[in-house]
Order: sequence, then C-alpha cells, then structure tokens
Amino acid sequence: MERTPVSSSNIASVGYDTATSSLQIEFLSGKVYEYYDVPESEFDGLVNAGSPGGYFHANIKNVYSYNEI
Repeated sequence: MERTPVSSSNIASVGYDTATSSLQIEFLSGKVYEYYDVPESEFDGLVNAGSPGGYFHANIKNVYSYNEI
C-alpha cells in the first residue's frame, strides 16, 4: 500500500486501500500499523486534519482493530 507523508509530530505517513477498507499508519518510530474496516472518510479526515496525531487519538485509536505489520 502506498503511503502519503503527513506533517505530524508522531505520524510519518498514512495510506488507505479502498478494496479492503484498510488504513496504514507509519509512526515516526518506524512502526507501521494496519487498521481494519476503516471508512474512507476517516482516512480523508486524518490526512486533512490540522493535527493528524490528534485526529488519530480521537477517531481511530481504540476504535478499529489493528495489527503491527
């Protein structure tokens, strides 16, 4: 999955696969997590947020199932 860089103090890049509704988030630590059954609107909100990290904590973390990849 191709990821797009974002301006964040915690997140390096994000990507979305419309076929599987999967969201990938690469953190500045180098760890990458894939979140499942995420609506595309959440991806749009994340990449357009003034604070992607804040958006992630408010709308994605602890909401969707995930795995470290």
